[in-house]
Amino acid sequence: MRRDLADYYQLHSTLCRAFSKADKKCPPGEFLWRHEPETNAKGLPQILILSKNLPDWSGIGIKGWLNSVDPAIDLKEKLQLQQLSPGQRFRFRLRANPSVTRKGKRFGLMQASEQESWLEKKSHLHGFQLQELPSFALTESENCRLDVCIVEERVLRGKQHSGNSITIFSVLFEGVLSVTEPEKFIQTLGSGIGHAKAMGQGMLSIIPV
Repeated sequence: MRRDLADYYQLHSTLCRAFSKADKKCPPGEFLWRHEPETNAKGLPQILILSKNLPDWSGIGIKGWLNSVDPAIDLKEKLQLQQLSPGQRFRFRLRANPSVTRKGKRFGLMQASEQESWLEKKSHLHGFQLQELPSFALTESENCRLDVCIVEERVLRGKQHSGNSITIFSVLFEGVLSVTEPEKFIQTLGSGIGHAKAMGQGMLSIIPV
């Protein structure tokens, strides 16, 4: 596990074994995952998984790789997604790769203002909008202050089986959002946001406000 945590691409490959047989490729879009910033009560790392099907953890085949597994949760039932309506608000967490493509190359957005703008643009494409904080000064009335925190920034590195190295810039966002298009928002929960899903990016997790 500790070796995989130093190489998120390899960590993704290991997790794939729980969703596909050893001689087959992991089905695209089968699952999203995120390495959480908090450790559990024993001080061990935690990985959050969102998947279409239940994993078979025995497929990983590495003794002691998993210390424990929490029971699976049916999010559709838990969050009553079939009854989702515009205006519903949720607290969210998203680890993502805010980036821009120029001349065929992808560049990470390093400034906080750029990262928040990236997330705001993505929200319009994915069925939600970010909440604005209340303004306490008249001079701020024309300025949008979003209820979003950038909790963590990291440069992640990995190596593909071909030997190619991967380096991406990762940002952990937290904040409050409201749903604008329920059907599109539900699709977003399943498909994630942005690039680098194989590096543990893009999973949007929510809890009701």
